[in-house]
Amino acid sequence: MSITTDKLEVMPVIPRPQDFDSRSGGLLERIIFNNRLVLVIVCVVLTAVLGHQASRLEINASFEKMMPVSHPFIQNYLQNAASLRGLGNSVRIVVENADGDIYDADYLAALRDINDRVFLVPGVDRSFMKSLWMPVVRWTEITAEGYKGGAVMPDTYDGSAASIEALRDNVHRAGIVGSLVANDERSSMLFVPLLSHDAITGNALDYRAFRDALESIRADHAGKGVNIYIIGFAQLVGDLIHGLIEVFTYFLYAAAICSGLILLYTRCLRSTALVVTCSLVAVAWQLGLMRLFGLVLDPYSVLVPFLIFAIGVSHGAQKMNGIMQDIARGTHRYVAARYTFRRLFLAGLTALLADAVGFGVLSVIDIPVIRDLAVAASTGVAVLIFTNLILLPVLLSYTGVSHVAAMRSLREDEGDHPLSRWLARFTTRPWAIGVILLSCVVTAGALVVAADLKIGDLDPGAPELRADSTYNRDNMYITAHYQLSSDQFAVVVTTPEYGLVKFETLLEMDRLEEILRDVPGVQTTVSAASLARNYTAAGFEGSPKWITLNRDSYVVSDALNYVYDGNPEMFDDSRSVAPIIAFLADHKAETLDRVVKTVQAFAAEHDTDERKFLLAAGNAGIEAATNIAVGHANRTMLFYVYAAVTVLCFITFRSWRAVVVAVVPLVVTSLLCEALMVVLGIGVKVATLPVVALGVGIGVDYALYLLAVQLAAQRDGMPLTEAYCKALVFTGKVVALIGITLAAAVIPWAWSPIKFQADMGLLLAFMFIWNMLGALIVIPSLATFLLKRESGKQTDRDGRQAVADAGLEKPAVSETTGTIMRSADEGTAGEPPTGRTFELDRHARLPVMASPRND
Repeated sequence: MSITTDKLEVMPVIPRPQDFDSRSGGLLERIIFNNRLVLVIVCVVLTAVLGHQASRLEINASFEKMMPVSHPFIQNYLQNAASLRGLGNSVRIVVENADGDIYDADYLAALRDINDRVFLVPGVDRSFMKSLWMPVVRWTEITAEGYKGGAVMPDTYDGSAASIEALRDNVHRAGIVGSLVANDERSSMLFVPLLSHDAITGNALDYRAFRDALESIRADHAGKGVNIYIIGFAQLVGDLIHGLIEVFTYFLYAAAICSGLILLYTRCLRSTALVVTCSLVAVAWQLGLMRLFGLVLDPYSVLVPFLIFAIGVSHGAQKMNGIMQDIARGTHRYVAARYTFRRLFLAGLTALLADAVGFGVLSVIDIPVIRDLAVAASTGVAVLIFTNLILLPVLLSYTGVSHVAAMRSLREDEGDHPLSRWLARFTTRPWAIGVILLSCVVTAGALVVAADLKIGDLDPGAPELRADSTYNRDNMYITAHYQLSSDQFAVVVTTPEYGLVKFETLLEMDRLEEILRDVPGVQTTVSAASLARNYTAAGFEGSPKWITLNRDSYVVSDALNYVYDGNPEMFDDSRSVAPIIAFLADHKAETLDRVVKTVQAFAAEHDTDERKFLLAAGNAGIEAATNIAVGHANRTMLFYVYAAVTVLCFITFRSWRAVVVAVVPLVVTSLLCEALMVVLGIGVKVATLPVVALGVGIGVDYALYLLAVQLAAQRDGMPLTEAYCKALVFTGKVVALIGITLAAAVIPWAWSPIKFQADMGLLLAFMFIWNMLGALIVIPSLATFLLKRESGKQTDRDGRQAVADAGLEKPAVSETTGTIMRSADEGTAGEPPTGRTFELDRHARLPVMASPRND
């Protein structure tokens, strides 16, 4: 079946289904409506099966899926991840003494209990866990007898004043104030690296269960003299997943709002219930298929069911509107359903394909979590093609619509609606010129503002959550009380085996540290080189003159052995891989950019065949790679989505002028959306990157529905103004309904505890509304200058016109009734059997997307 907009087809009024030729229509239509009961039974079975699968869908996330896995930075990290155990996924737990400092028996007892419970939580990499109670945290000093050292927590600790005083001395000798112990010594930290998979079961880390375990520990110690603060990717994702439970309630709000708007428009309870039910079925199928595909519901893909439901309701409203118009004119509900299927299936299919394009281009983004979102969303759109373009008309062929609602709709369509009169002004040159000039001014302003659009996070802490969230309050406390921040940017130094023992390697590492410490936003740095300096001095009676790097390989090796005893994460067993860790004041895009450029410049000058300085590891290093990937994908994604939408529009309209008319409003809205992001302080990142693509893919629906009817009317002889008014009556008012419905469905996200969902809700609502206004105002204005030539014939003031394109060779028009008389011998698809004559009211002449007969 080919998509065309060449002509209007006369659809006869058939009040009895037995008068309808069931062999008429295309092959797909006959298959569907001649086997209605079978199709409904199959849908019921599929809904039961996929609904069961949907109930088993997991809610989780993955640290690895947040990375742009093919980016060179991430490839470098993954190749050396086994040697960088302390720089992967981890959490930091700070325990504060509410009534004093850490040198208190009750506090230390509570810290020990917390340490032991965290140590046993599934997913903890116990060999690299650090705290005052872990023996891996050690102190070392030089005495007259030589080296002396041990665990920071004395082996003889018994809670006495003497053992606590010994702990105080060990803390100061270990030099951990500012890292594991707060600057004011009122709190201490547990550093907890995590495993991606459970070593026993092999299952992926369950972030929700991990977060719940930590929150249980926090709750058990509440009001017992200690305060607990927790930060890290696992805690953040756990909070996001916990917030999803509340977000699910917004689905109910969206369903209620959409149902209310549709009911307000139709005043028909049964058809509204069917539209909402089919959309809910689509959501159930989509979630069930996600489960079968092995996907999980994460904080990003949780938004997809909202969009699928809203899109389903909007497309369902178009089908319901068409059936309602036919029934009001006297056509039987079964025939009306087939008529509407003929008119709107191809337009709806093209629109949904455009939606699929908007989702599908997200797969060009080299971040697995976004690709999973693209798969989930594309699956949902594919489901909508079946549930809302096929199942809904079939169900409406059984139930029909309320007679009262149908007649009210007909009266509104035949009346001279004030909104139609007002919108029709934009097909006149003065109004069109004004709209075009205003659009140019707005676009220019948006370009100026959008030039300041930033890539990455613009706020400290976790921008995914509200500023007053527990996580961000915890982060503020830790940042204020510890010298070393949680934002770690690591440069990976690689050499041949035992290459770190060479003086030249340590010297270059030390030089890079010195350069990084001068970069704005870097608090301090640490590496095997800087630590080796202090241990070298310790080997020479602690003399400050020996706080240096020694050229003797034996001295260097001895110093590195002591470094490894206290900091095993600083290099691997073969002494060939070591990180240089920069602790950053924040992870804003500007800070990360400065560090990346500094390291790249240093590496370009100092890399050799045996020694490489590779980017990047640490949570800040991974985020830097993500920002680069997002910045590259942003324009690439927009190019692909606009290219695909342009191709779809050209296939549909077969006119480059019509393509320009359809696409220009989308471009204006995209630029306005980027300007709004600048005004709201929202950067382009993983959470917000999909918004513009989704807005374009869904927004083109408006143009497809509106222009398809307008062009068909113009090519059948109507002037532009009349053709536009006809499009407004038939699909334009539903376009307005769709825009409002989609915006209303996502606007409740603005109250979400998850900030990036709130941001997406505001941006999508903005794009939906502006795309709707662009379709209703900018499209007719552009059409005034670009689509005048689409009119093939002229029509008189009464609206009578030639209908030869619809198959009528010589129609006889009654001057008294204004009706077209013709016999069944001249009939088109859907007419009564041969031998019957009938009368067709001119108001019943509705447009249809014409396609070749397949019977």
